[in-house]
Amino acid sequence: MIGAPTSAHLETTEHQVGKQNTQKIERKNLNLRTWVKRLARKTICFSKSVFMHDNVIGLLINKVEFGIDIHAKLQV
Repeated sequence: MIGAPTSAHLETTEHQVGKQNTQKIERKNLNLRTWVKRLARKTICFSKSVFMHDNVIGLLINKVEFGIDIHAKLQV
């Protein structure tokens, strides 16, 4: 049956059908794209290093998704 959960992935009782979860996921994707575009507009220059791009986007995700303030001083 098309669209039915397989036993390897989800139990039938845990499978939820509906738009609510899809809308949340799509909203997160839209927000992430918007934040990355805004980050690109606000930066003066770009690094050529893939490492730096990964770190900057990782910091953005940590701040937005987990509420970790990247500018806060560490309290020892």
